[in-house]
Amino acid sequence: MRSPRRHPLLVPALLCAAAVVVARPAVAEGDGAEPGVSAQVARLYEDAAVATRQYEAGRLDAEAQRGRAERAEKLLTRERQEIAVLHEDLGRIARAQYRQGGDLPYTAQILLAKDPDDLMRGQRAIWRADLAVGNSVGKSRRAEERLAADEGKARSAWQALEKRTGELARMKGTIQAKLEEARSTLQSQADASVAAGACRGAVRLDQPAPDSTRAWVTPVETYELSAGFGSGGDRWANRHTGQDFAVPIGTPVRAAGAGRVVKVTCGGAFGIEIVIEHPGGYYTQYAHLAAVTVDQGQQVAAGQWIAQSGTTGNSTGPHLHFEVRVTPEMGSAVDPVPWLAEHGVVV
Repeated sequence: MRSPRRHPLLVPALLCAAAVVVARPAVAEGDGAEPGVSAQVARLYEDAAVATRQYEAGRLDAEAQRGRAERAEKLLTRERQEIAVLHEDLGRIARAQYRQGGDLPYTAQILLAKDPDDLMRGQRAIWRADLAVGNSVGKSRRAEERLAADEGKARSAWQALEKRTGELARMKGTIQAKLEEARSTLQSQADASVAAGACRGAVRLDQPAPDSTRAWVTPVETYELSAGFGSGGDRWANRHTGQDFAVPIGTPVRAAGAGRVVKVTCGGAFGIEIVIEHPGGYYTQYAHLAAVTVDQGQQVAAGQWIAQSGTTGNSTGPHLHFEVRVTPEMGSAVDPVPWLAEHGVVV
């Protein structure tokens, strides 16, 4: 069951050629856990967010460059047409000179003039013809010079566009490959932990700046909604008990609200999961995780990173399974979408 509401996925994108990736290191380790790949994925997601903004700026710049090049091409077309008209004018002048000269060049007519009036008429005719030819030749030369300059500008614009597009594509491919490799390693470690029934300890990652203005947030920042509460399917014994958020492996998972972590487990249908108790008697569950960044008993704030998404347990693909419960245990879930809406969060 797919929701018609779509949010843009945080996709890995390119880094600008001059940009230097600033990696945020893990600041601590918990219970002997290895934070290396978790920290790497978190860093790559941060880099991807920066790169996405840079890519969008570059894409807009490339579109503007494309527009300038297309306008230059249109200008070139008009100038070529103007030059063709000027050349036609020169041809008409030459033909007129020939007809008016009676098959004799104007100079010859002057030399053969019989009286001063014929001589003056011949001189005026030569002057008018030279002026017309000179004007037309000058216009043609200036137009050809503009054409040559504009052709150079158009070529430069297209070459710059092609170069920029190529750089963006190569850098996008590089970060995509790195992120895919890191995701695969993170999920492999998570699967090994679940298979062994031994949870890895919490990894310590730098947290985003807290937003004290919001008491409740979505459990992931960017997502697509997939299976909803109460939907049917082969994967569930009865009906789906939560709301699924389709996100790539390693996506930071946030505490929907402030509370205390009452459960961190890594076995069974939910794979690696976290349950948080909130004031007012409600609990939220976050399941199919790849890694956790909090310990049982820890107090958390709304929006705090508590885990990284994955596809552990009974899962057919990367996503976060999110539940709202009236007890910490399975079987007491309520529809999380209207519950979040009541708390000011629209998904």
